[in-house]
Amino acid sequence: HTHTHTYTPMFKKKIGGRAILLAGKPGTGKTAIAMGLAQELGEDTPFTTISGSEVFSLEMSKTEALTQAFRRSIGVRILEETEVIEGEVVEIQIDTAVTAAEKSGGASGSSSKGGFEKTGRLTLCTTEMETVYDLGTKMIEALTKEKVTAGDVITIDKASGKISKLGRSFSRSRDYDAMGAQTRFVQCPEGELQKRKEIVHTVSLHEIDVINSRQQGFLALFAGDTGEIKSEVRDQIDAKVAEWREEGRATIVPGVLFIDEVHMLDIECFSFLNRALESDMAPVLVIATNRGISKIRGTEYKSPHGIPLDLLDRLMIVSTVSYTFDETKKILSVRCEEEDVEMSEDALELLTRIGMETSLRYAIHMIMAASLVAEKRKSGEVEIEDIKRVYTLFVDVKRSTQFLMELSKEFMFNELDAENDDDDDDDDSDSDESDEEENENSTASPSKEAMEEG
Repeated sequence: HTHTHTYTPMFKKKIGGRAILLAGKPGTGKTAIAMGLAQELGEDTPFTTISGSEVFSLEMSKTEALTQAFRRSIGVRILEETEVIEGEVVEIQIDTAVTAAEKSGGASGSSSKGGFEKTGRLTLCTTEMETVYDLGTKMIEALTKEKVTAGDVITIDKASGKISKLGRSFSRSRDYDAMGAQTRFVQCPEGELQKRKEIVHTVSLHEIDVINSRQQGFLALFAGDTGEIKSEVRDQIDAKVAEWREEGRATIVPGVLFIDEVHMLDIECFSFLNRALESDMAPVLVIATNRGISKIRGTEYKSPHGIPLDLLDRLMIVSTVSYTFDETKKILSVRCEEEDVEMSEDALELLTRIGMETSLRYAIHMIMAASLVAEKRKSGEVEIEDIKRVYTLFVDVKRSTQFLMELSKEFMFNELDAENDDDDDDDDSDSDESDEEENENSTASPSKEAMEEG
């Protein structure tokens, strides 16, 4: 959490082309920092998460997959000006065609459509003026659909004719009968009835690409089947967006692209990233890895974090360290709340100690198991005994490895004994017993085969 607060201001500057590497051993919160960033940056900032191995599993080239991820992470905020009429409804008069016909002497009534053509008048006012509008059938239907009554404050979009209700006017707040608990009250609008309003849409470049790349582009967005998008389409879109930016109709919102397990990318992907970061519309790139000095995929060379040095040079490296005792305890208590598990203070303390010695993920897995053990003995709260029971039932990596080491020694001596001694029956029965014990600890199947071979 503290990390997130430190790094977020850097992203809020809205400067693309920066790149950050989160490097640390497993279970130190690299992915958690990225998720925290997504929350802090808000809904308008595009945030895309991919895993390094995803790039290879798609039905398109690696660079196309990366380009799509990049373009998902760049938002375009498009401004549209529309004319709206905004005011408080004073009264609505609706005449069906029959009454209208009667007023005009009954002659036109017979020629109208079955006598059901509706006409009407809508009186709207602001604090300064009042106007009467004539209504056609469509507008009347829209008003009845929105259940607009006198005293509502509404806006009408002139281009599309869409009506939206903003709330009730404060002047009507005394009409107790006409309101529910959830009624919103708003001030009567000021100034003129007709206003110019700016509407802002935020879309990502990838969405614009998909819609323009094929006939049913809009459906492809939902189907997820986008395929390769031609570079000519992208160039045209970039040119158009640049034009909008100059006219002031659009602004670019560089988002964040988070690539987890980045050591899974190969040398071609890394050289693509180098090039992509230099583009003027690049998002902020956050990559995470838990490797030390390892081979760059696709080459024979070793390098820190499995990332080529020319890319490492562009990165700001943030190293994540293991959680402290208090942090681990806090994470576990939050996790208990999330999973609706009541845990006593002593049990939480013990679980935190286990988490510090083994791994945080192991401790998190134990929460649910311990609550089931507590449930079995009809207790609503997890106590120390439940944690101890779960600790003996489920082994962590260290203990599991230790068991395997011990077993392999045992069986190796068994083989030696079987060659030297005539009395192998005893040995065999011994190994059988140890086999059963190990079966309980769920690590024995390979050793059983070893024994049979022996």
